[in-house]
Amino acid sequence: MVTGNVSKREAIIRGARTVFGRDGFARASMDDIAATANVSSRTIYNHFGDKSGLFSALIVESAQEVRDAQIAEIERHLGKIVDLEEDLRALGTAFATNRSRFPEHFALVRHIYAEAGHLPADVLADWAAAGPRAVHRALTGALEDLQKRGLLKFDDSTRAANQFVALVGTEVNERTFGGTVPTDPAFIAAVVRAGVETFLRAFKA
Repeated sequence: MVTGNVSKREAIIRGARTVFGRDGFARASMDDIAATANVSSRTIYNHFGDKSGLFSALIVESAQEVRDAQIAEIERHLGKIVDLEEDLRALGTAFATNRSRFPEHFALVRHIYAEAGHLPADVLADWAAAGPRAVHRALTGALEDLQKRGLLKFDDSTRAANQFVALVGTEVNERTFGGTVPTDPAFIAAVVRAGVETFLRAFKA
């Protein structure tokens, strides 16, 4: 049996990641999570209150980890431009391969989308605020900085950010079924190259 409050919490989160990622929110059993984490069900309830509280804590922690990695990529590739097209390609590749780099997180995300109608509204809001919205704000801000530097030109930075993500990621996401099926790196490179070329045709100053 796991002992210590910190180690118990970590064990519960690890167990929850496994069970929720496999079964989703609705089908996941607190008893299964307890068994996977090697703690008692009562310990889980003492730490997180209920299944919704546990799922919210898990998805927020997971989203924050991925968010930090994605924002670091934005800062790395767009913070100091050497070659605009090459730097956008590098960022696009990072975005397009996120699902393969963080498979456990995106397994949870697939369940969120599949079960959104049955998840508590506050769980969805907490996840969106901790992860995707924060990344989108960072990307939007980086593109606005590039416009101020005379490298890009657009009327709506939010829409430009959305279009960049769609151009470099949608086709890869469809080919890999949301990151569940591996694909050829050359295919990803070709999609990103074409996506960045299209983006720059629309928005290069």
